[in-house]
Amino acid sequence: MVSKKELLSGCKLYLILDAGVCPYDRLLEVLKEAALSGVDIVQLRDKVGSAKDMLDFSRKAITWLRGRIPFIVNDRIDVAKISGASGVHLGQDDLPLGEARKILGPQAIIGTSCQNLVHLRQAFDDRADYVGFGSVYKTQTKPERAPMDLDMLVKAAHYADVKEFPLFAIGGITRDNLEQVTIKGIRRIAVCREILLAKDVPYSVGEIRRLLKPKGMMRE
Repeated sequence: MVSKKELLSGCKLYLILDAGVCPYDRLLEVLKEAALSGVDIVQLRDKVGSAKDMLDFSRKAITWLRGRIPFIVNDRIDVAKISGASGVHLGQDDLPLGEARKILGPQAIIGTSCQNLVHLRQAFDDRADYVGFGSVYKTQTKPERAPMDLDMLVKAAHYADVKEFPLFAIGGITRDNLEQVTIKGIRRIAVCREILLAKDVPYSVGEIRRLLKPKGMMRE
């Protein structure tokens, strides 16, 4: 069996399925297209919908995915537990990671959101499996947040690399600004609208994956 660490080490492109951006039926369509096109891990995010809606969608998604890629639930540990999701993603104001681990068990993937280096070090100490670090740019998901200094992102990524701790840059990342991130050595990102609202999901996923590769690995 592949360990969580081995599984996450190969994850580069993280898709946020936000029910505030698309209705559930569209999210399922995007999930299928994106999973077949190269997305490595997905997360369901729904800040206003019911637990029942989240549970129904999660079960459909997990049944279709059949373990091909991890399926993570944002915030709702209960939905993650009942649906059989791969794990949960927690914000700074959610249940402490250690408490979530008691509920979900050692095999669950538990990630957390970090906005600074203090958060990042705490996430490592709390044994999070990965972090989402941002917001890198202005984003509609968190409109109250100012874009971060990219130098801080570089420091965070270096810390994560030394600790062998997966860090996904998140927040307003698009194909148009992705090179500003990759030129700093960042090779893991999380995106939402750039894929959810794409007219051609497979093409969008393919282009993002291409741009994530170091220049020397791109075809001439």
